[in-house]
Amino acid sequence: MTAPWPTDLQFDRAAKQLHASFDDGAKFDIPFELLRVESPSAENKGHGGDAPAPVTGKANVSIVRAEPVGRYAVRIVFDDGHDTGLYSWDLIYDLGAHKEEKLRVYRETLRLRGLRDEA
Repeated sequence: MTAPWPTDLQFDRAAKQLHASFDDGAKFDIPFELLRVESPSAENKGHGGDAPAPVTGKANVSIVRAEPVGRYAVRIVFDDGHDTGLYSWDLIYDLGAHKEEKLRVYRETLRLRGLRDEA
């Protein structure tokens, strides 16, 4: 079985969301905040040691541009300067399909650590 393939990606700066459509009919609105805090970069995920602290202050992050990487991913450049994560189509689909749960876990992690996600 082939993984779903994106048919349309629209970065809506006014709404601060990525509108993603896939060839299986799925459509997702993914907040830029979620894209930023779930970046697959080593900076966000750690460099092999302990997991880093959660990313904070990204509630109002925006996207400067998106650059295709081959036929499998997109590099997203955020207005905070972050640009090292490659977002595969599978990752974008997963973020869209599990958006509510990922946001809930992220916000709960911040709360438990006494952190806030303000810009």
